Amino acid sequence: MKIFVTGATGFAGQHYIHQYDSASHRIYGTSFPENPAEISRFDGKPFGKSIVWLDIRNEKDIRKMLRDIQPDWIFHFAAVSNVGQSWHNKRTTLETNLMGTFFLFEAAKEESHHSRLLFISSSDVYGVLPPEEMPLKENRPLHVVNPYAFTKAGGEMLCDFYHKIEGLDIVIGRPFPHTGPAQSSLFVCSDWAAQIARIEKETEEPVIHVGNLDVERDYTDVRDVVRAYRVLLEKGKSGEIYNICTGKAVKLMDVLRILLSFSKKKIKIYHDPEKKRKTDIPILIGDNTKINKETGWEPDISLEQSLSDLLEFWRKTV
Repeated sequence: MKIFVTGATGFAGQHYIHQYDSASHRIYGTSFPENPAEISRFDGKPFGKSIVWLDIRNEKDIRKMLRDIQPDWIFHFAAVSNVGQSWHNKRTTLETNLMGTFFLFEAAKEESHHSRLLFISSSDVYGVLPPEEMPLKENRPLHVVNPYAFTKAGGEMLCDFYHKIEGLDIVIGRPFPHTGPAQSSLFVCSDWAAQIARIEKETEEPVIHVGNLDVERDYTDVRDVVRAYRVLLEKGKSGEIYNICTGKAVKLMDVLRILLSFSKKKIKIYHDPEKKRKTDIPILIGDNTKINKETGWEPDISLEQSLSDLLEFWRKTV
């Protein structure tokens, strides 16, 4: 089996390669803006020559790769995936997440029509809804409140068009927030873990900078999420959307308490106005009944284990 992974050097891409790279199939992929030849995976292994530097906004290069590889499966991970970055770089977010997806689908249609694709959307497409409407099911109307969510909602519409009109075999995964080792410090759990690791190394004052601690999120471990992605290409129905979540929410204040409990340092909390978002979704809880019923997937790794492994990653990294 030949597998093509866009964004192979990103958070989910690295975990997919780490979990599923084997002699039974060959993984090809793209990396941008990092040159994969100059960096290593989080597990210390090189990416290898099958992972190449390629910007998915380059339609010609994407077409050539799919023509040459003829993949059986395509995992579309590449995206500007940070909400804060999407506010600061709207054009790059739109071009990467929408036009990059369009170019990939066009390339699959013309060069590799037999491929099965997984598009990674986001729970951000649900927007701001009151707690009494939780947990959220896949048929819930979308209500986007940030540029990132807009591009993911647009990507889902592209999936619908290319599935129904162009005949592509596309499944949509809609993950809720996830964390774990090797996550970028642009994301809140990893940001806090990195700060704690630096404080323990005494390269920073024992003060952790935080934003809004009142929001509630349905967190899943990245390793469980990547397992869900693979299961969806094995068993998911073409054209369907699947939430990937635990069905339970936790306040960020509790996430912070868990992380701080792993450290022997006395650390003060500073509410930093610079870390507050322009708009924030106060609560997100998903319903994972559909993916569980149709594929058997359910999360295995606890939030405490995810956060412990994340902090250990940063202790080694700093």
